[in-house]
Amino acid sequence: MLKPIKNKIQYEDALQRVYELMQKNLKPESKESDELEVLSILVKEYELEHYPVSKPSPLEAIKFRIEQMGMSEVELSEILGARSRKSEILSGKRKLSLAMIRKLNEVLHIPAEVLIQAY
Repeated sequence: MLKPIKNKIQYEDALQRVYELMQKNLKPESKESDELEVLSILVKEYELEHYPVSKPSPLEAIKFRIEQMGMSEVELSEILGARSRKSEILSGKRKLSLAMIRKLNEVLHIPAEVLIQAY
């Protein structure tokens, strides 16, 4: 019977079982498939509580996303309004405006909750 994960030993056991189940060719709606789904949820909840991942700073998120999308700095300047403004923002000398946050969210698909953080 599946139970909530309450300590590191149970967490590691659950991870091992998830790995074992993932190595099998499970049929949808099977008992083992359901076990995998429930265990995955339990592991995720344990990790969220015990191993939280902090959000990136707005500047890290912007730099990562433009690199990921293969964008040039000229394209980023077009989003932010001017070349000098882009340099000021990426160096931390200028803060993002609400209009810039909206545009970055729309074009680069960076979550607004990341962009509005203090930095």
